[in-house]
Amino acid sequence: MDLRRDRRRSLRRTAAGPIAALLLSAAAAGCTLAPGAGDKAPSVYQRERFQPDETFSRLFDAGVADTCEAARRALLSQGYLITAARGDAVSGSKRFQPENEVHIEISFNVVCVPEGSDGTLATAYVSAQQDRYVLKKVPNNTSVGVGPFGSISVPLSSSEDSLVKVGSETIPAGPFYDRYFALVQRLLGDMR
Repeated sequence: MDLRRDRRRSLRRTAAGPIAALLLSAAAAGCTLAPGAGDKAPSVYQRERFQPDETFSRLFDAGVADTCEAARRALLSQGYLITAARGDAVSGSKRFQPENEVHIEISFNVVCVPEGSDGTLATAYVSAQQDRYVLKKVPNNTSVGVGPFGSISVPLSSSEDSLVKVGSETIPAGPFYDRYFALVQRLLGDMR
């Protein structure tokens, strides 16, 4: 009797042995890194250059109120919806659909700050953020109750669409802002 029990234990140990070895080797393989996988890219903030040639601002020959009014009009003239406006700041947004299931939203923020002692100059600080969304389809299931049998879940061909944010970034300094600042400058000239 003891022999049978010892034999069963031995069989259990040998049957579990390969499984345990397989699990152990899989865990060890998951812990080892491929060459270069341990090299971590620098964080985004470490790549921030703070270069004087990459400014998000422009000096205008007008006061704060006029500069921000021209900034507001520039956004309005390009189809932006103004989401907030004060004498020294304006925000707006605009949506685009470049592809069938891709949506882009640009949010614009402008802050106007006085320069000089007499307040006849102002600097407009501008930042625009681009958010990217994709259309995600979620299939719908319908439950049908059948008296004493309970309910049955039946997949139908309908689906709900929802936008899912997949990316967001500040638009880098460059031609985009140069075009905006040129329009603000032109509108300031028209306001005089």
